[in-house]
Amino acid sequence: MMTDPATALKREVFHLIDQQIEILRREGGLSDLDLDEYRSRSGEITRLYGDLDRIVRSRISSLPQLARAS
Repeated sequence: MMTDPATALKREVFHLIDQQIEILRREGGLSDLDLDEYRSRSGEITRLYGDLDRIVRSRISSLPQLARAS
């Protein structure tokens, strides 16, 4: 069974967000490495949301004109 690209991207985003939450729940301060990883994941989340946006927009633009007019 093939996974829809948008579904795979959503799963990856949710996983990254879970990691972000976990790092913020840690007791004590965050190390420089923690902060670097946090920033990196944040950038990846932003990129993935952009990819999702492009997928959805391409699906909408490929709908027949009649379907959009309803």
